[in-house]
Formats: sequence, C-alpha cells, structure tokens
Amino acid sequence: MSTTTPPDETESDERDSALVTARRQLERAAAHVDVDPGVVERLKHPTRVQQVSVPLEREDGSVEVFTGYRAQHDDVRGPYKGGLRYHPEVTAEECIGLSMWMTWKCAVLDLPFGGGKGGIAVDPKSLSDDETERLTRRFAEELRNMVGPTKDVPAPDMGTDAQTMAWFMDAYSMQQGETIPGVVTGKPPVIGGSYGREEAPGRSTAIIAREAVDHYDRNLSSTTVAVQGFGSVGANAARLLEDWGATVVAVSDVNGAIYDPDGIDVNAIPSHDEEPEAVTSYATDLADGDSARRLSNAGLLELDVDVLIPAAVGNVITADNADAIAADIVVEGANGPTTFAADAILEERDIPVVPDILANAGGVTVSYFEWLQDINRRQWTLERVNRELEEHMLDAWTDVRAEVEDGGLTWRDAAYVVALSRVAEAKETRGLWP
Repeated sequence: MSTTTPPDETESDERDSALVTARRQLERAAAHVDVDPGVVERLKHPTRVQQVSVPLEREDGSVEVFTGYRAQHDDVRGPYKGGLRYHPEVTAEECIGLSMWMTWKCAVLDLPFGGGKGGIAVDPKSLSDDETERLTRRFAEELRNMVGPTKDVPAPDMGTDAQTMAWFMDAYSMQQGETIPGVVTGKPPVIGGSYGREEAPGRSTAIIAREAVDHYDRNLSSTTVAVQGFGSVGANAARLLEDWGATVVAVSDVNGAIYDPDGIDVNAIPSHDEEPEAVTSYATDLADGDSARRLSNAGLLELDVDVLIPAAVGNVITADNADAIAADIVVEGANGPTTFAADAILEERDIPVVPDILANAGGVTVSYFEWLQDINRRQWTLERVNRELEEHMLDAWTDVRAEVEDGGLTWRDAAYVVALSRVAEAKETRGLWP
C-alpha cells in the first residue's frame, strides 16, 4: 500500500497526521546519528499494510461490512508489537504512523519487538457486546496469517480492552487447534494476562514525571501537576504522583476540567473506565465556596503548573496554543499530543517535553512481561511486574538522559537517537537480503 509524502514543513500543523509527524521526527533524529541513509529511508516506510473487510451480522439481522487494517513497520529486533483500536477514524495512514512510533518505543525501552498497529474503522459505542465479540472474532480470522507469538502480537488500544483481547486470542487459538495465549497481550490474568498491564502506561508516565522533576532539581512534594484526560493513563499517573507527594491541581474528562490550586483528591474520582464522565460529576458536586472551578480542556493545558501531562488524545498542543503553555515541564502520557510545530515553539521557549515513546512505554513493557509469562506458562506477581517495570523505565530514562546531557539534545530527539541507534545497529548487523 502506498503512503503519503509529508507536506512541506512550513505548512500548518493542523494537517499533521501520525505518519507525517513520525517521519519528520525520524528525519530530525537521523541528523544526530551516524546512520546509513539507506536505513533511514527504509524506516520511513512500513514492511507491509494489510487491509481487510470485516463483515458483521447486526442484531436486526442485517449485514454491515467494516474496514480493518494492520500495519507492520519493522521487525528487525523481534516480532511486531502494537495495539488494535476500534474508532471511526482509523485509517491505513494512521496505523502506519502509529506503528512507526511503536518501533521507536520498543527500541528506546530495549525490548525485543518491532512496531505494529491496527484497528477497525467503527464506532464501538454503536455496537452491542455480542456484535463487538462477533466483529473481533471475524477480525482475528482475517488477520490470522499475519499474527502470532513470533510474528505480530496485538494488544488493546482505543476502543478495545482485555475482553476484546480474550475474544481475539480464543478465535485465533480455535483455528490453530491449540491454546496460544501469546498471540495477544493485555488479556485478563485468568487466561494468561499479566497483572498490572492496564495500569502500566499511567505508572510509567508517573515514574518518568517523577524523574524529570528530580532532574530539574525540584522537590516532588512542592510540585503542582495538571493532567488532561482521566482514563487509564491519566488517572493512574495522577494517583501515583499524588501518593508520592505531588499536588495534582487539575484533571479533565471529555466534557471539561476541574482546577483547584489547593489540590484535588484524585483518588476520590473514578477513572473514565471505572465511571465515564466522573470528573464532570465530581466538579458538579463541589460545595459552594470551594476553591475549585470548572475549566475547558484547552484551559487546563494553559495552567501555570510545574508539570503538565497531556494524557487524553493526540494533537492537543499545537502551533495555535504552544505560546500559551505555562507549565515548566511537559510529560506526554498520550500518543502524539504535541505537534511538530508546537514542539519547535516549546523548544524555543525552553520548556522541556519528555516524549510519549519514553513516558507511556509502560504498556508495551508490561506487554513484554506478559509475552514472557505466556511463553513460560508462569505468571508473575503484581509486585514483580511493578518492580521490573520500574527497573526498565529507569534504565531507559538513564539512556535518554545521557543523550540529553552529552549531546545537548531535546528529550524527544534524545529518545529518538537512542531508539534509532538500536534499530540501525540491528539492521546493519543483519544486512539487506538478498
């Protein structure tokens, strides 16, 4: 499948897609690494992209056909790895860009995986539970020749969850004639999933935020934090940072944000997964005279705080609002929340941005742990998972920090240099066949 050419960099960043941004970031990082230009050119393109039709019998007996995708970017370091999302705007181009990010994310954490991403262009809210199950099982069959524990290992993403992965694994296993839990990660622990997997992206974001605060000679106990998005990533990051002594002053859901300069008891607010729109309900229930007030999601991004964690969706910090960002440090919990143009503005303003491919990589790291557990048929305790996640995140932080300090690079450039160096070394060692 063909891919699009990035627009000229002088064009508005409103046109940026995940693919355009990923290619720009690759080109920028390549300027800091002694890598064969042929390797860089190869990494601008996916190995393959599969498009499939996924027919579904609806509850009323009608048949509707949805389009599904799986992009496989690079597997020089190991099997492809990446989520499956159910969302109306899923496209081949988006999957390619996200699969590239997964390649870098796995490499910066030094995991033996390459990048993959896929999904179905469907609104999951329009499906009943039975329809979601039938759609998932048919999607698993359509992708069966592409995936497998040593080929490509999907995981949950936007609009999918542990139950989706259970259905996918079961459909794949039934066709293979044996139970193969390692075909996906993010499953329920009762069928081979790992404890701590759902909380992992938020936990890693909190760990990296804590390390960034320390790096800039600040004390976490006197640090204020604003978190956009209170789903699994945002809620878990906020709760951990609060437990470690930080003051979380703002959180948001899709309907808006709540801000309290005295601090918010984030443990008292259910996450979006636990209770949708709970942040809005919490704000409504505040007593008169409380110091808290309602804000828009855009307003939260512009609060004067020590640490800003955009943990909702992509492209929320853009050229239009980058000049208004007042945080001292930005730690990306979501995938691609900062556009390429906004990144340049924040760099010019000396606001460090710790990138998503490092900060939220706890998800794929614990997916790696789950993959190991499935291979060995031996489940780890939650304590072991969290301990090993902490070690992996600190190792990756140390590697990236060394590039920041030695090369005078931004955190994003440093993370890409670490990742690109590892991928390029593997490619040069293996060679180009034939």
